[in-house]
Amino acid sequence: MTTPNKITLARIVMIPVFVIFAIYYGQSVRRGQPVEWLRFAAIVTFLIAGMSDGLDGYIARRYNQKSSLGVILDPIADKGLMLCTILTLSLTDWSDIDSDSARFPIWFPVVVITRDIVLMVGAMVVYFLNGSVQVKTRWTGKIATFFQIAAIAWLMLQLRFVPLIVIVVIAGLFTLISGIHYVADGVRQLQASGHAHAKPL
Repeated sequence: MTTPNKITLARIVMIPVFVIFAIYYGQSVRRGQPVEWLRFAAIVTFLIAGMSDGLDGYIARRYNQKSSLGVILDPIADKGLMLCTILTLSLTDWSDIDSDSARFPIWFPVVVITRDIVLMVGAMVVYFLNGSVQVKTRWTGKIATFFQIAAIAWLMLQLRFVPLIVIVVIAGLFTLISGIHYVADGVRQLQASGHAHAKPL
């Protein structure tokens, strides 16, 4: 149990803490009496959890504390935080003034969750057939993550100089495109080993 793994586990523990703060704040908004300290607590919890991702990675590299457990825990913590946050902000109201900035449209978490499920199942299939799977970072995936985080910030901070829906649509579009790219990479790996006959995308 290295220091980076302890930080990762702390990030996993912070996920339900954020969800609780977010849900209770949403309920206070629905009552017409927003409890602002709950919103502040949810935002701070999300920020600390997000920053811990960079911290555990830095410590693991700087002090050579990489581990097989960390390889498993880190993506679980990252995806868990992102998916739970987007889903929670799709089911709770964060504004009693502007309905367009109150929550994410339900299609947004559907797109994000569906892509991740498809990629997870695809990776398992490639690993089962090939004995290994190579995941190459795609620029579309980085842009998708950036705009997902931007959409979360837009909603929680109630920014309005650009409509929330614009950020969400861009995030959803790149999430979809990145999913297609990763699936195409998986098909190419299967083709290279003779397990696939479909043409690569």
